Amino acid sequence: MEVHDKLYLKEPFSSELGSSIVQEGAALVRDLGMEHFTFKKLAMHIGVTEAAVYRYFENKHMLLLYLTAWYWAWMEVNFVYSTANLTDKRSRLSIALKLMVNGPLFTKNIHLNPGDLRSIVINESLKGYLTKTVDTEHENGVFAQVYSFGERVSELIFEINPTYPYPKTLAYTVMESSLLHAFNAKHLPGMTEQSLDSENCLVFFEELILKAISNEK
Repeated sequence: MEVHDKLYLKEPFSSELGSSIVQEGAALVRDLGMEHFTFKKLAMHIGVTEAAVYRYFENKHMLLLYLTAWYWAWMEVNFVYSTANLTDKRSRLSIALKLMVNGPLFTKNIHLNPGDLRSIVINESLKGYLTKTVDTEHENGVFAQVYSFGERVSELIFEINPTYPYPKTLAYTVMESSLLHAFNAKHLPGMTEQSLDSENCLVFFEELILKAISNEK
């Protein structure tokens, strides 16, 4: 697993301390939310100085972007392994949709908990993108993992229907809206049907994407 080196000052998993910073930091971000999470609280939690945390990450914003990038890198690993023996394009797209709607198929990792990361991405990741520094971060390549997964999905859409004019827009719309639905279903239920559980949500997004690329009017 690799994420862009602009996301950190020192590779976290190169040391026991760095690993602890990322692992315990992820747990605190999950529990506290970005508004209440601080490096001071993280340092106290793992028993180190605040300065030690800053040797790995410039600030908590970059830690959030790191965790988000790690999630999408893990999603790409899931996609590659889950579709390795599939040649049918629609079956491959179905796997991609299941990943976006339900999260990673492989839920165990020795470094980070994929379930915790999904919770962070659903509840916190937009706070990492909607900032004044996003253009500079984009130029630095810190969103490479998001792009990499999204490109795989958009390429599948193009392969299924090369005449569909918006494969990239559709892919990223589904990526973002599937996360937003998961947030709304839990916190703003008035924005979705009560019956739109995980299975029905998958049906909804399958209909959305397949009808779009089938050019149905």
